[in-house]
Amino acid sequence: MARAGVAIRVGARSRVTVALASFLGFVAFLWPFVIAPGSFGDGAMAPLLFGSLLVLVLAVVFAQVADGGIDAKAIAMLGVLSALGAALRPLGAGTAGIETVLFTLVLAGRVFGPGFGFALGCTTMFASALMTGGVGPWLPYQMFGCAWVGMFAGLLPPATGRREVLMLALYGALSGYAFGFMLNLSFWPFSVDPGSTVSYLPGASFAVNLHRYLVFDATTSLGWDTGRAVTSFVCIVLVGPAMLATFRRASRRASFEAPVAFVDAHALSVGTVGTVGTVGTVGTVGTVGTVGTSTPDP
Repeated sequence: MARAGVAIRVGARSRVTVALASFLGFVAFLWPFVIAPGSFGDGAMAPLLFGSLLVLVLAVVFAQVADGGIDAKAIAMLGVLSALGAALRPLGAGTAGIETVLFTLVLAGRVFGPGFGFALGCTTMFASALMTGGVGPWLPYQMFGCAWVGMFAGLLPPATGRREVLMLALYGALSGYAFGFMLNLSFWPFSVDPGSTVSYLPGASFAVNLHRYLVFDATTSLGWDTGRAVTSFVCIVLVGPAMLATFRRASRRASFEAPVAFVDAHALSVGTVGTVGTVGTVGTVGTVGTVGTSTPDP
């Protein structure tokens, strides 16, 4: 049974596919903690991860179709919202951490569900990269980051009214920090001076490298991530209620997962003929005209 408030349910196949995709994403972000940089270079990782991610996104969509949770109308909605996010992203251009795309993923994931949110995050970043020339080794990591933002928004607990808007705004701010935290992992082992006290230290324990990374993230990226978090919070507070209402109204009119009833063609033909005959009977007013005719006196 679909969770209350979610327009597009996530079936068993979709859950498995999203879980596998998320596992791949976590491995892609965290593998430098268990494999020394250079043994599997960043140049080899990015295209392999990108190709795997595209396959998994298609698998998520096909699994949703197979489970009956997504149809042509939902795919059309996915395309429209992807285009919307791709058009909004250049408005911030990353200036001072301003990011104008995450809040749309939060709101759409909340209304349409985690599976839809996961696919929307990937397609939005891919479309944005094509529009702005932002295709590079960082793209698959950005796609995974946005996919998780949309997916976890669809898993938030039920709430209504102002409580829901406040919950989504706080989640949007938190996701802004988390997005930056994860994205920095994609280049930290390769781009920082090895002699620095905040660089990756091959052979060190997980705790040592985690401490170094936390210091690196706090000193180089915290201010930037704060701008992203504030942008998401403000956008959700200001336009969240209207966008939630719009998305839910579009969901009701689209009637996602509406039951399909098949009618026998022969029975439909007989019913049509019977209806015509009834209409003809009702329309016979000739008798009334005869009765109403007056006969002149002889």
